[in-house]
Amino acid sequence: MTNVFKPIRPKKISEEIVEQIKVLISEGELKPGQRVPSERELAALLGVSRPSVREAIMVLDAMGLVESRQGGGTFVRSLTENALSDPLTSLVGKNPKLLHALAEVRLGLETWSAYLAAQRATGEEIEEMESLYREMERQAANGGWDADIDTKFHYAITAATHNTLQLHVLDTIHGLFHTTIQVALMEFYQKEGYIDRLLSHHRDILEAIKERDPDKARATMANHLELVMEKMQQLEQEKTE
Repeated sequence: MTNVFKPIRPKKISEEIVEQIKVLISEGELKPGQRVPSERELAALLGVSRPSVREAIMVLDAMGLVESRQGGGTFVRSLTENALSDPLTSLVGKNPKLLHALAEVRLGLETWSAYLAAQRATGEEIEEMESLYREMERQAANGGWDADIDTKFHYAITAATHNTLQLHVLDTIHGLFHTTIQVALMEFYQKEGYIDRLLSHHRDILEAIKERDPDKARATMANHLELVMEKMQQLEQEKTE
């Protein structure tokens, strides 16, 4: 009979390390932007030599799964970063029409994130959301919070979905979400006294997730993002008048 078998080749240690880290990334144990343990730490954790770890990191870097930063360690890349981030950022900019389109994308994606987070968020992840909300509340007392806190709050909800692919896709797009948040905060919310209303939206989303009520979480997120869409549309209309 025809030989359909292939000789078994023992894997190199570095290949085993690559496979382990790939699995951790695919399962969401290592998230986009998360720092991978240092070469020394990995060698100790895996019981292997540092040269084997170094070789594995170089392979993972070449695959586009991690990036090594000079003097800063190795970090997990967003799997969609190279394909989407730069072209979309340059395309959207502060174009009112595209910002409105981006708000529509957020409505579709983040309502589902809120739904899943209400089902799957761990106690630690809810504590992280609460911490970000408290900082938002603290800044609101001084007239409004910065876009970074708002973006981190929404990202924390996405992370709590425990859906690896959704997390990687939204990790890239959250950079663009930051633009809609920043524009909305500057153009409307602080000028029109929307801060209290916006803060209550975030509180409602958080409470729904804490209550483990997926439908309520999705509805409160939709209510919040419909306001963002409304304001982006208003900005678009003002720019064309």
